Amino acid sequence: MKMEKELDYLEVNKNAWNTKTDVHIDSEFYDVDGFLEGDTSLKSIELELLGDIKGKSILHLQCHFGQDSISLARMGAKVTGVDLSDRAVEEAEILNEKAGTDCRFIQSDVYDLPGLLSEKFDIVFTTYGTIGWLPNMDKWAGVISHFLKPEGKLVFAEFHPVVWMFDDQFTKVGYNYFNKGAIVEEIAGSYTDRDAPIVNDYVMWNHGLAEVMSALIRNGLRIDSFNEYDYSPYDCFFGTEEFEPGKFRIQHIGNQIPMVYSIAATKHSA
Repeated sequence: MKMEKELDYLEVNKNAWNTKTDVHIDSEFYDVDGFLEGDTSLKSIELELLGDIKGKSILHLQCHFGQDSISLARMGAKVTGVDLSDRAVEEAEILNEKAGTDCRFIQSDVYDLPGLLSEKFDIVFTTYGTIGWLPNMDKWAGVISHFLKPEGKLVFAEFHPVVWMFDDQFTKVGYNYFNKGAIVEEIAGSYTDRDAPIVNDYVMWNHGLAEVMSALIRNGLRIDSFNEYDYSPYDCFFGTEEFEPGKFRIQHIGNQIPMVYSIAATKHSA
């Protein structure tokens, strides 16, 4: 682990995610064939928060190559997906065409999006492994508030900051819970394939719960629900066990730590 001054994190992370996209699109983890046959990529945590979205406009931030965006569209929503990686957006557009949905995809950094898009949305949706790539939660929450209609809703699910305190093997605390600056690392492989022949630099930040929720509140959102979960719906960590279908824990830790949290929030009326 190296803690350094902010680099050109956008360039570093864009290059990393371009490389990862080429690995992910063919992975068993994302199972594109099953997805095109009708499987949803959405998990019960976010589905319960979303409810009936038929006819709703949704802005999906950090959408990767579009599976969740397309899954939302299959539920009847009008979806705009946004991602930093141009390769991911290219693959999202291909997947969208194959799936027969009408999602729109935009290549952009989250913070730059207000300069590219003028619409307002019923829902902003962002889930799992997103905010760690962003340095500033106030700017993030400001973008969310900017794009929500009055009484519009944020649906957010994320890996718990307690998880990011541990080293990869979950044997010791290796990182600060609080945002103490950029975490710059070189990582081989990917969470979809630890042996994938790729090595990338990354620039990331840890964000505690108070940092996230306070930013949303300061930017005019009311927290409607907050939940913590003692499992991950993705098998993306080392040393996991699937204790129930689609639910994963670190085997030697069990249910002793939170692994995911979710927030639903509403933008105050003007």
